[in-house]
Amino acid sequence: MLRRDILKQLGYGSLILSGLLKPLSALAKWNQAAFDATDYDSAINRYFPDQQIIESDLITINVHPVIENGAVVPVKIKTDLAEPESITIFVDKNPTPLIANFDLFPGCLGVVSTRIKMEKPSDIIAVVKSNNKLYITKTFVEVHEGGCG
Repeated sequence: MLRRDILKQLGYGSLILSGLLKPLSALAKWNQAAFDATDYDSAINRYFPDQQIIESDLITINVHPVIENGAVVPVKIKTDLAEPESITIFVDKNPTPLIANFDLFPGCLGVVSTRIKMEKPSDIIAVVKSNNKLYITKTFVEVHEGGCG
């Protein structure tokens, strides 16, 4: 009975340890300078330095055009670009414009659905990396009560 208990505890310990190490590996790609940027131009240039971004109509941002409360804004971004590698979301007028980056595994559909905060009326910008190129689209959203303050 004692041996079984020890093996069970070792199993739990390795599970906990792997759970602690995984977030550390995710931080390795953290771009603190881009997340600290206080304006959109700085944020996008720090996140995608020296890279050309092409406008695309193969990216859609599904969001209600008028939001009563900017604290919870449901957003769905979909792309029909071949082999999407990542989807990055910015909000132009937010205090920190870089909202999130989603890395996609090969073979994944190019769809991300999340909730974001918006301080005031602004563009939501989606940047999709596909075939080592960057594509962008944006949509304007009217916000009546800000959610970032």
